[in-house]
This record gives sequence, structure tokens and C-alpha cells, in this order.
Amino acid sequence: MTEASQVKVQVSRLGDMVGYQAGAVVSREILGRKTGTVTLFAFDEEQGLSEHTAPYDALVQVIDGATEVTISGVPYRVKEGEMIIMPAGQPHALRAVTKFKMILTMIRS
Repeated sequence: MTEASQVKVQVSRLGDMVGYQAGAVVSREILGRKTGTVTLFAFDEEQGLSEHTAPYDALVQVIDGATEVTISGVPYRVKEGEMIIMPAGQPHALRAVTKFKMILTMIRS
């Protein structure tokens, strides 16, 4: 069976697929492949991910709330309905300005 044939067709409300938890970051992988992943995250206010680098480009789509994404030392405010690309090899971090949910799409090839 190929990877593509294992995908179940379904309609889902993204915001309902992961819930907020006090003082925590919650994640749920929606799709995982050798070529990339799609992960849904929920961040409580003031939670975040510390600065790190990734060897692949990544796309962050905010679906609820607002975050500050810092890329190579430059902060960007990203809110519901907006997106930002985090280029491969550039240090980046995220901090929840409010509770927020995002979709992270990581492209590996």
C-alpha cells in the first residue's frame, strides 16, 4: 500500500482538532510523509518555541489568535488568517501574544 492510499478522506474543522491547555503547547500531526509534514498546534498565552533552526522551509498559518515569530532576530506579528514562511537554516522562535492555533507545514523536498 502506498502512502497516498493510506490517507482517509474527511472534512474537519481545524480549530476543533486540537484544544488549548493551560500553560502548554499542544500539537497534533495531521499528515506525515517523507517529503514533509502538516502539524496543528495550540499555544496557551505566553507559551512558545525557543529559538532553533530547521534544515527545511516551513510555512506557518495562524488560524486563531496571534503570535510573534522571530526570524534571524527580526520579530513579525502574525494573526488569524495570516501566514509567514520560515526559510531553511534561519534561526526562528515563536511566542504566543494571545492564545493561538497554527498549522505548520514543513517541506522536506
